[in-house]
Order: sequence, then structure tokens, then C-alpha cells
Amino acid sequence: MVGSKQTKFDEKLTSHRRTKVLATIGPATDSYELIHELIESGANGIRLNFSHGTFDERQRQIKWVRKAAEDLGIQVAIVQDLQGPKIRLGDFDGVIDVKKGQTIALELDADFSSSGHIPTQYDLSKKVKRGERIFLFDGRLRTEVTAVKDGVVYAEALNSSSLIKRKGINVPDTDFGGDVITAKDKADLVWGSSQDLDYVALSFVQTAEDIRSLRRHLANMNYKAKIIAKLETQSAMENLDEIIKESDVVMIARGDLAVETAAESIPIMQRKIIGLGMRYATPTIVATQMLISMTEELEPSRAEVSDVATAVLVGADCLMLSDETANGSYPIEAVKTMHRIIEYTELNSPLSVTFKSDEDHSKQAAISEAIIKLAQTIEAKAIIAETKSGTTAVNISARRISIPVLAVTDLPTTAHQLALVFGVESFVRPADPSAAVHLSDFLRKHRVFKRGDIVVTVSGKYPGVVGTTDTIKVRMLK
Repeated sequence: MVGSKQTKFDEKLTSHRRTKVLATIGPATDSYELIHELIESGANGIRLNFSHGTFDERQRQIKWVRKAAEDLGIQVAIVQDLQGPKIRLGDFDGVIDVKKGQTIALELDADFSSSGHIPTQYDLSKKVKRGERIFLFDGRLRTEVTAVKDGVVYAEALNSSSLIKRKGINVPDTDFGGDVITAKDKADLVWGSSQDLDYVALSFVQTAEDIRSLRRHLANMNYKAKIIAKLETQSAMENLDEIIKESDVVMIARGDLAVETAAESIPIMQRKIIGLGMRYATPTIVATQMLISMTEELEPSRAEVSDVATAVLVGADCLMLSDETANGSYPIEAVKTMHRIIEYTELNSPLSVTFKSDEDHSKQAAISEAIIKLAQTIEAKAIIAETKSGTTAVNISARRISIPVLAVTDLPTTAHQLALVFGVESFVRPADPSAAVHLSDFLRKHRVFKRGDIVVTVSGKYPGVVGTTDTIKVRMLK
């Protein structure tokens, strides 16, 4: 977003934070002033959780985000996070105590007081099979299915625990058969297609076919948003490569993932997913409990600081705040804290990534490697890439180079989407064979560049046409 407004990019290129921040909007940040402050404090993207809220509330928040971004002169991505299958306990009074070895009965919308069956908000009897595990209350009670009969699931408790209403249920062994886009999700997508949204996040992804199914839904309603696959199931871990290659972005949703797999496996899985994301040029988001103590405390724990820094060190594109900014007492401070941790980590331990030469033989990969090698050899101040879809910038970003990557596009949506991609700053300009040159002149005028600086520009023969990047030039600024 470049024009009469001064942009936030008017600062030294070397001081710019490369790892992005995604903040969730909720009751704690439901005002224009707070959303403006979130973005001003360092949020590059805003997540709208469609498990809660009304369309009127969301429409108001979208307008606030766009207005704040325009006032600040920066690009901000908006994410529509779909609820997915609502696998939770239903309503009942008080607490249900369960002893190890006890058999419990689970039934959709059951009346516990009259039947003794524990109510659920999802009909598990249509999906689960004997021998599969069901974890209730976010994993506190672990059970194994012994029978399924007449719409009732019978399961043996593997440990003793208590249950309270509306708590989460995980079914790590169950195949949903592609049925992860619910009727509510479809209605939310129809509404979202008429709004100014940049990403759709799909919950409980199990296979790459789930992503393809959502892509078909989006195409049918001419919804231009890109897809974020939320990795939070055991099945997703078993189909990781295919899901990452099929998705536009992946989110490591560590809360449900830790219940479905094992908490001790999460750091290793996180590192593996981020590595595969860089390999396939698929941006990665690390989510859940990154600064969770800041929902109630002004300062994070030392473990949380280390968690954020570790995600930066292994190469995540973006880190997400959820309850911290949606419901917490210190939402602005949480964003500022994450910003400081990222900035310090990047400054004191620059990320270094290497790729095997035989990993990718595509035309796009070869062009990206050539751009980077040239820019590094001549010590360019920046790479300026003209892009329609954002693919060129994403592929360069995947190599995690220290040279700033500036994307020039004629599509505001592409500019918003790139706001979550590591190290990329995007600018909206009309499609023009000289768009990169014009941008470098603009930044020279505003003293971001100085006389004698060298930039590498990347463009295509047909400006504004996806997949035509074929020209690399070196320019010394006067």
C-alpha cells in the first residue's frame, strides 16, 4: 500500500523483523482502537475464529482491520479460521466422575440425567469403530471403544478422571473420510466469499484430499483466499508431505496435536514441519500457547520466551497468538513481547538454511536460486520481485536469505497474503513492466535506499500474468 501515506517500511532494511505475527481477535480486542494498536505493535495478520461470533461482528472487525492497515500504511492479512467438526461434550449438570475400567456411553445430544449416556455435540457413532481411542476433556480421560450400537458409543476408561460439559473430544484413530467441512463451515465460506478475506484455515485436516475438497468449494464460489491447513491430527502427521505440498500455508496447531499424538513429540514434529515447509516453499505458522501466561500476567514465562525464540531459530514464517490477544488481560503487551523476542533472536542468531541441490528441479526453484546467488554475490540491498500470485516471493523467502525481499503486485489480496510470509514486504502498484524500478525509485526518494545501493529486480515479460517470471536485472541507484 504505497502512495501519499508514509509507509512503516521507512526504516533501515537491516532492522526489519522477518518472522511474522498473527494475532487473534476476540472480546479483549473488539474495538477499532485496540485492533489499530495490535497492528501498530507488530501484528502482521489478524485471525477471525469462526467458532465464535456473528457475521455482523466479523464484518465490523474486517472493516476495522482494513482501516487500521490503511492508516498505518502497511499490509495486513485476515484469516477466516473455520470451526470444523465440533467434537465436544454436550451439556449436563455438575461433574461426571469416571473410574478406571468403567464403561461409559456416549450419545449425540443425550439427556444424562434420564439415560446415563454422556451427551456429545457430534455423532461419534457414525465414525468410530471398536478398538479406537477416544480422549475426552482435552485428553484428561482416555478411553477405548468396546462397542457401537444404535447410535451409542460404549468405551472403557483407561484412567480415572472427571468430565465437565462442553469440553473437547479427540479421536486420534478415527478416519473422517474427507468429512471435515461441516454445514456450518460451508455457510461461513459462502459469507466469507463476499468479504475482503485473504486466507481460509481448515481445521482437523487428515489428508491432502481435504485440501483439494476445500479448494473446489472455494473455486465454485469464486473465493480467492488461499488455504491454511491446520495440522492437529494423527492422520495429518501420517500424510504430512502430501498435505504440505497441496496447501498454501500450514499451521502447527499444537494444542489438539499434542493430545492426538504425544506432548513430547511436538518439538520434533514442529521442526520437521517447518523444514518441509521451506523445502516445498509452503509458509508455516506455529500456534497455541506461545505466550499463554500473558492471558493473565504482564510478563511471559522463561519457557515461553524460549519457545518463541526456538520457533524463530528453526525457521517458522509466522507465530500465532490466540487466547493471549482474544481473551487475555494484556493483548497489546503480548504482541509487543512477541515482537521483541523475534527481533532479538533474529538479530543475534541469524537463520541459515541449506538445500540439497537435487531436491527441486522445477523452473521456479532454478529461477529463485539464480536470483539469490546473484543478489548475494553483488551484496544487493534488496530483491524486488514483481508478482501476481505471490509465488515468486514465497519461493525466494523459502531459502531464508538475509537480504530483504520486496514484492510488487497489482492485487491487494496478494499483498495482504504475503504479510504472513517470512521476510517479505509487499507493495501494491499497477501492473507495469517497470513496477520494480518505480518502487526502487520510491524507496530511494524516501531514503530507505541511498545513492550507490544495488538492487536485484525480478519481473516477467507479461506483467500481471501468473507464472511468467523470467527476467532478472541488476540496478545501481542514483
